[in-house]
Amino acid sequence: METNYYKNPTPTWVMRQFWKISGADRYILEKSTYSDQVKYTCMGGIVLATGVMAALAGGYAFYTIFAPKGDAIDDIKTIVHSGQYDPTDIPTLLLAVLFGLIWGAIIFNIDRFIVTSTGKGDGTEAITKQELKSALPRIIMGTIIALTISKPVEIRMFKSEIDARLYQVQLEAQKEYEIKTRKNFEDRIRDLDKENAGIQSRIDQYMKVIATKDSLWNIETSKGQGGRGEGEGPMARSYKAERDRVEAEKDQFTEMNKSKIQDIEKRRSRMNAELEVALKKNKSVSAGLDGLLERIKISHELAPGISIFITLLFMAIELTPIFFKMMLIKGPYDYLEENIKDLVKAQNGIEIHHDYYKDKEGIERELVIQHEVGRMTSMKARVIEAQKELNEYIIDRWKEQQKAHIDANLDAYVSTITPDGIDIKEPEMTAADEERDGISAQHSS
Repeated sequence: METNYYKNPTPTWVMRQFWKISGADRYILEKSTYSDQVKYTCMGGIVLATGVMAALAGGYAFYTIFAPKGDAIDDIKTIVHSGQYDPTDIPTLLLAVLFGLIWGAIIFNIDRFIVTSTGKGDGTEAITKQELKSALPRIIMGTIIALTISKPVEIRMFKSEIDARLYQVQLEAQKEYEIKTRKNFEDRIRDLDKENAGIQSRIDQYMKVIATKDSLWNIETSKGQGGRGEGEGPMARSYKAERDRVEAEKDQFTEMNKSKIQDIEKRRSRMNAELEVALKKNKSVSAGLDGLLERIKISHELAPGISIFITLLFMAIELTPIFFKMMLIKGPYDYLEENIKDLVKAQNGIEIHHDYYKDKEGIERELVIQHEVGRMTSMKARVIEAQKELNEYIIDRWKEQQKAHIDANLDAYVSTITPDGIDIKEPEMTAADEERDGISAQHSS
């Protein structure tokens, strides 16, 4: 805008893009004051910043959720031994970038809609109850968006502290899982031992008897026992025979239960192998704690006050445009915008009477008169009425023509006269009659 008393600076391309983001009309802003231009530039900048932060937060949240788990333990060990740390998973990173861009675009458009659809209130700095009531749905949506943005940013800010705490949590969980797993398998192995206890007990009894007989045989064959010389006597031979008999019974018993013993040993070996697999699986199970929810939980435990502060900060950023628009004092842009809207309404024949009546809830409503619609409706009604009159006139004239034709050609319509009445027949139509009836039908339609 340039006059003899005021000249606006030429807006840059960046300013015009921010105006478009904030939903402002470039044509009106270029004719308005510089202060109005700055207001909507700042508002567009806030909306754009929200979209960018949403893209970063959404991408980081996606990567945290879908990245390979277990890094909190394994990568820390890698740092200790090699001093290198590169936990980035490239395929997940590319998907996270794509998701972040899509998520940022979604939040950007939602936020832009919230800002552009929020009215200007009553044009004063005060925020009234009615303004808050009208803006409540937008405030709720803005709060939800702020929460979805703040949490991923929060866990990224505390990543080092969260990783250290998560490492401890995973180690404790892995140890607890290992204790429970070993106890479970020990109980199952103990059941196998009980099953094998009867067989082993019987074999131990045989071995005990054999040991006893061997001891007695050694005593009997020793020199000086009972005044005898060294050698095997009748008593020693009986011990030996008894010992051989018990050993034969033991071997027979062992052979009879050999398959059962082997089956128990196989089951025991299989359980030991399953135990090793379960212990390795416990590591991946404990690594599953490296998720978004666990990280958010740890961040709240580490710094609850800072967590609330960050959430409130993002809520302030997200809700600022909404409250800002309710606090705006009407300026030249607002009056110019209303003027153009009224001109457009007037050009299209729309008349509005504000606060014309109250509804059942006592809210002031406006009366909208659509003059252009009324004009077209009235014209269409008159055309239909005129067509109706013309149709009636055509039918009346046609009746008169038919009567005149009958008067001139009565014999053609009457075949016979009987006591019951006149037998009327349809006369054959000439070419002239057909042409005349066709013209009448066209007028009637």
